[in-house]
Amino acid sequence: MSNVNELLATGPSETPFDIMRCAYGELVVTDLDASVHFYGDLLGMVLTERTEDAAYFRGWEERGHHSVVLRQGPVAGVGRLSFRVRRDADLELLQQEFDRRGLATSWTDGDLAGMSRALRVTDPFGYPLEFFHAMEQEEVLLQRFDIQRGAPIMRFDHFNLHVPNVEEAFRFWQELGFLCSEYISTDDAATETVTGAWLRRKPGVHDVALTAGRGPRLHHLGLYVGETGGIMRACDQLAAAGYAKAIERGPGRHGVSNAFFVYLRDPDGHRIELYACDYYTGDPDHKPLRWSVNDERCRSFWGTKAPDSWYDESSLLLDAQGATVETRASGVDERAQHSEVLA
Repeated sequence: MSNVNELLATGPSETPFDIMRCAYGELVVTDLDASVHFYGDLLGMVLTERTEDAAYFRGWEERGHHSVVLRQGPVAGVGRLSFRVRRDADLELLQQEFDRRGLATSWTDGDLAGMSRALRVTDPFGYPLEFFHAMEQEEVLLQRFDIQRGAPIMRFDHFNLHVPNVEEAFRFWQELGFLCSEYISTDDAATETVTGAWLRRKPGVHDVALTAGRGPRLHHLGLYVGETGGIMRACDQLAAAGYAKAIERGPGRHGVSNAFFVYLRDPDGHRIELYACDYYTGDPDHKPLRWSVNDERCRSFWGTKAPDSWYDESSLLLDAQGATVETRASGVDERAQHSEVLA
């Protein structure tokens, strides 16, 4: 049995803890004012709170205090990737799981606005993860159509991680109870290798995506938009404001996930995906969909080529001391798998 078939046959582990979904990302930025302008004035996210060194944003349907945190720092990077658990007691159960794996954990309580206690851990690959149960609730703005701006962005949707070995990371997330919805792999049955995987806890396509490449790095934060027209409107608004160069890739439609998308780069180069129209995956017999790396429709259903920057550039991770996490190259590059137009 190939490694890929073994992974799929193993499936998600039964866990005593319940990770509900990805919840927010913390980005360290070098010019907080410029970043607040980008996320608030241009993308139209809701600014919940701003302090001297941080800004807290949420989408228009979100009731939690934040889903994107921007924190001022000397070097741009990623501070944490955060997930919500169903019960407060799940945090101790997760700590026991990480202890079993030999991973050091720590607790925070209110180090970010709107937060209660949270469990932090660096996973085996170098990603700074956080798990929490409770967050302060804010005014519901879903139907405040009179003041909505931007696409508008409705909610946080997913993390996409640049990983040197997708299959190792795939196994780790499965062991935390994540299910695979779709994946991309090479075609030789004897050496089949996964180059991309979409794993989820909520009944959408993914909470965590894995993309083969130099890592560990954060490829992008995915922000959900309610309709495809909103993505086009956001691009028009960025261009009209003089930010056309922030549009890196798209608009277009993915093969994997079916989502309509555009990729943007913020003032520090952090990549943001505006993402609409994926599909329901919550039935118990939902089987992972495979895409061949040679199918030009997998990354873009229209067969359009992604720029090299989309494969080569990503946000560096920061450790607990604020130093950048060392990266290593991947053993596989989707662009090297065939000579046709690569989506």
